Amino acid sequence: MSEKIKLFWKENCAKCPAAKALVADSPKAELFNIDEVDGLAEAAFYGVMSTPSIIVTDGGGQELASWRGEVPSREAISKWL
Repeated sequence: MSEKIKLFWKENCAKCPAAKALVADSPKAELFNIDEVDGLAEAAFYGVMSTPSIIVTDGGGQELASWRGEVPSREAISKWL
């Protein structure tokens, strides 16, 4: 299993700090600032239209689960962390 947890965030997002705190301690987490070119490109690839968005992908980059524009509960995401 080589899942990745992709967090898409931006500076002026009120819910983003809580989303960051949720995944920050996971070695599977990748954070993408959509105010930066690389982050925006990754967000466009996954169709991210709001922040925060958390997308869990498999080793091939296929989406397994997602929360867009919301912060999931610790229980909802715990199986991926």
